[in-house]
Amino acid sequence: MNIWEICIRRPIFTLMLVSAPVVLGLAAYPRLGVDLFPNVDLPVVVITMTLKGASVEEMETSITKEVEEVVNTISGIDELRSTTKEGFSQVIIQFHLYKDGDTAAQEVRDKISTILSRLPVGTDPPLVDKFDIDAAPVATIAVSGGRNFREVTEIARKSIKEDLETVQGVGAVTLVGGQRRAVNVYIDTDKLVAYMLSAEDVRQALIRQNLELP
Repeated sequence: MNIWEICIRRPIFTLMLVSAPVVLGLAAYPRLGVDLFPNVDLPVVVITMTLKGASVEEMETSITKEVEEVVNTISGIDELRSTTKEGFSQVIIQFHLYKDGDTAAQEVRDKISTILSRLPVGTDPPLVDKFDIDAAPVATIAVSGGRNFREVTEIARKSIKEDLETVQGVGAVTLVGGQRRAVNVYIDTDKLVAYMLSAEDVRQALIRQNLELP
């Protein structure tokens, strides 16, 4: 006697067999956990590097390619992509899901530390961060006004940003798209030759003499 014959000859048994999963499902439904932002560990590592004043070509050849070559030797990489702009380079490494995110981030840091001496002079220390879905911004504020762009930026930075940072529970506030005050330095090439100096000497002198005050 097979299962089909049993179900036909014993309808009560068949009804109980079908009803049991339904009853168990209804009983378990209220206990199912619901999380708006579930804890998801995605093995994605982001490397961000900046070099003020560097062209796209310099960033690509001297920084982005150096980083791509050294991290490409890490096992478990599923996808590697990069973005290069003036003075900015970002490499995103996506690992296979079996790779632990913390382990992947540490391996990337170890690889990056081996090429620090080969990066151009003036390159800011690379930032290696593991992608964290909980770190995504939960609120975005747009600021506009009747003043010029730089003044609006200063108001957003000194008033709004600093006030938001003091709010309890706020982890970080990032200002995007602003315009900071800048001073353009025009170099007299004839005087550089006369004093046997280079543009890099002038740049380093400005860095040594620069002092940022609140």
